[in-house]
Amino acid sequence: MLVGAPRRWYDWSMADPTDLSSPLDRLVTRFARMVRHVGRTRGLSDPDLDELIQEVRIRVWRARPGMIGGLNAAYVHRAAVSAALDIIRRRRRAREEPLESAGPLAGSVGPADATELGDLTERVARAVDSLPPSRRPVVRMHLAGYPREEIAGLLGWSEAKTRNLLYRGLADLRAVLLGQGIGPGSAM
Repeated sequence: MLVGAPRRWYDWSMADPTDLSSPLDRLVTRFARMVRHVGRTRGLSDPDLDELIQEVRIRVWRARPGMIGGLNAAYVHRAAVSAALDIIRRRRRAREEPLESAGPLAGSVGPADATELGDLTERVARAVDSLPPSRRPVVRMHLAGYPREEIAGLLGWSEAKTRNLLYRGLADLRAVLLGQGIGPGSAM
């Protein structure tokens, strides 16, 4: 490929006009190179790339069963990114140890501590609900542990918009919680 030349995700050499396979098979074959590239840029291994192609096949089939032949590269790319992120999340969850088998610290929270923690969680959730609607989803996702880049991708926002709304939302949340007496140095 020439430097500066645009990438061609659609491989015309793979399009055979005499091919009688299903439109879904033709679509997946046509964009397999792009889907694999999406997976590789997100650090997926070769077996994971095969799983990614199958995930994209399933997502396209479920979402657009009657319009498969007319889907464009942008739609398939978005499905591939979403599927790759889901595969990464599944791998992370599989590596995490369940709380019940975490050892002696798992049972060290007493009933009073658990009640206080539940009350605090509820108050934080109510404080997040009081944020402006544009900032709520990004703050919720941040508190759930999503990295900022992933939040931007999932919400379809630019990195700058995500960063801006996240920092403003966290500042608003901090102010609300401090107004309720929740924060550094408080009893809760």
